[in-house]
Amino acid sequence: MVKIAPSVLAADFSCLYEEIKRVESEADLLHFDIMDGQFVPDITFGPVVIASLRDKFNLPFEGHLMVANPTQWIVPFARAGCNIITIHRESCGDPHQLIALMREKGVKAGVALNPDTSLDSLESILSEIHLVLIMTVNPGFVGQSFIRDVLPKIRNLRQVREEKSLSFEIAVDGGINEETAGEVVEAGASVLVAGTAIFHAPDPQKALLKLKEAGSGSKDSAEKNRS
Repeated sequence: MVKIAPSVLAADFSCLYEEIKRVESEADLLHFDIMDGQFVPDITFGPVVIASLRDKFNLPFEGHLMVANPTQWIVPFARAGCNIITIHRESCGDPHQLIALMREKGVKAGVALNPDTSLDSLESILSEIHLVLIMTVNPGFVGQSFIRDVLPKIRNLRQVREEKSLSFEIAVDGGINEETAGEVVEAGASVLVAGTAIFHAPDPQKALLKLKEAGSGSKDSAEKNRS
């Protein structure tokens, strides 16, 4: 099943509760891009924002740490209510320690890769993580164009998962819409992070359902082709 994770970065910050409420019934999880102004230029959500929303929604929260020092933020965001915390491979020297810390705090561990970062950097940790988040835009800004050159990376990651009999989910973040949803699912993704395509649509819930349909149709086709 294809999962859709609305990216709250694209929502109207003046009414976050109402924005999330519009998509809650059809979303599978909520994706929060947490930026510190160092790893990427912008500054977005702090733990207090996550905590203020946590008890209002039953959906899993994913905290995507676009930060220069993830060690500093894992515990605060775990305490705030994130169920999944995704760190960038580019910003952590020893991911094993950070993954262990996440497990200790009761959250699932994810690792994100920028478009130019090789899959080789994940080789030693794939058996330890719940999710790999493949960036199909360069991180830091909402509304960027999808980078199709990343599609082979998604295919290769799926192949590695199959060869090693691993169970991590493959998520894709950046430029996801009805057209690109099919491409990334066919390549191997099962979690689609989408912001602009959902929250900037006239009817966000309808837009979310269309994304899910586009992805599910491609998944069925891809599975038939591989069988």
